[in-house]
Amino acid sequence: MLSAARSQLLPIIRLYLLGLRLVLVQLFSKPFRLQVMPRQDGKVAIVTGGGRGIGYEVVRHMARLGAHVIIGGRDEQEGLEAVRRICEEDKEAKVEFMKLDLASLQSVRQFVQSFKERDLPLNILVNNAGVMLVPEGRTDDGFEQHFGVNYLGHFLLTWLLLDTLKDSGKCGYFSRVVNVSSSAHRVGEIRLNDLNSCQCYSAHTAYCHSKLAQLLFSSHLHQELQRGGSPLSSCAVDPGMVDTALYRHLWTPLSLAQSVIARLLFRTPAEGAASVLHAALSPDLEGECGGGYWANGRREMTTPPTFDPQLQLSLWETSLRLLGLH
Repeated sequence: MLSAARSQLLPIIRLYLLGLRLVLVQLFSKPFRLQVMPRQDGKVAIVTGGGRGIGYEVVRHMARLGAHVIIGGRDEQEGLEAVRRICEEDKEAKVEFMKLDLASLQSVRQFVQSFKERDLPLNILVNNAGVMLVPEGRTDDGFEQHFGVNYLGHFLLTWLLLDTLKDSGKCGYFSRVVNVSSSAHRVGEIRLNDLNSCQCYSAHTAYCHSKLAQLLFSSHLHQELQRGGSPLSSCAVDPGMVDTALYRHLWTPLSLAQSVIARLLFRTPAEGAASVLHAALSPDLEGECGGGYWANGRREMTTPPTFDPQLQLSLWETSLRLLGLH
């Protein structure tokens, strides 16, 4: 019993200590400022969770640069309102909403089918949507919510869109997959025999595990693409601690403290989006210069498990099996 309590408490303590360190770092450092990016006329991008927060700012900026942007989201009212606001701001913006529930593999497949029926190219996929510290529960397909939404739903979405992404890229103009990650991956670990966090469940631990899984997927995908010579790159981006609705499931006293601290010390959604946009649009990250883990506009080293080729491969193969893919 004591061992179980320790296994639950340690990741929580480590996560909040990591958060405290990041807040202090942000306090004494300037937010990354996005350089002027080239026009994106003729390009098509999909941004999951683009109806609010960081995702909304990514969609808004891409649309201003001339890209045709599709918001993939679960909340139709929120998505359509985001489209209205962006189009009101820029009458020539090409933005639309398509229903996508990452907690349902059927919804992911329907989204991809609907997109492919339009015979559009796909130059940029931003896997931005996510959940954090949600109460214990399962997706429509029986997966733990953090693992199912943050990782497995995006894995399937990316896998089903790979052929379109590859076909849309070319030498000098690679297509890109950008996975919006979190420094919380540093506290995570991958237990291949318990990916659904059935043993000693903790929402904090499950979130950290899902973010590490996302990083392993991003890294392994990039290596596979490089080996195959595909005009497509994959990278992960940490936008920092950003004042968004992602923290709404914090324990009430912490939530009240967070809402005050966030206004003073957290990045704004636009500032958080800058690193994501840099990874998605910068000519400096073209081709083989892409890939890796990015934070505050710079490539950074991360935890050793992220670079473990056997762990990457094992998680990749397990994910394919869980999704019934070959």
